[in-house]
Amino acid sequence: MLSTKHRFHGYNSLRYVYKNGQTVRGPLFALKYLSNDRRSDWRLAVVVSRKVCKSAVKRNRIRRRLFESARQLNPSISGPYDIVITVFHESLREISPKELNHMLKKQLAEAGIIKPKS
Repeated sequence: MLSTKHRFHGYNSLRYVYKNGQTVRGPLFALKYLSNDRRSDWRLAVVVSRKVCKSAVKRNRIRRRLFESARQLNPSISGPYDIVITVFHESLREISPKELNHMLKKQLAEAGIIKPKS
């Protein structure tokens, strides 16, 4: 489980990232990020719309899987970033954890949040 210091609180923070952040889009989810110099650590929010999946149980499962992938990548995330992951495909629920970690790591590296392996 991702600790509470790495989670967003409140809609105004999300609105600020949506308005001013940069986007890296992948096949199943989009990553919107913004550097936040007022914080010492990174924060993450996962947004799964009801249009993606009607069942709250399935939406929460997708959310938990992405939070767990981010938790595993915690040591490699450098700097205070605000990150919002917007899911737009239901198949994220069935892919393997290894593939999900790879996809998230690739998008974070493309955004410059983590350093890719040389």
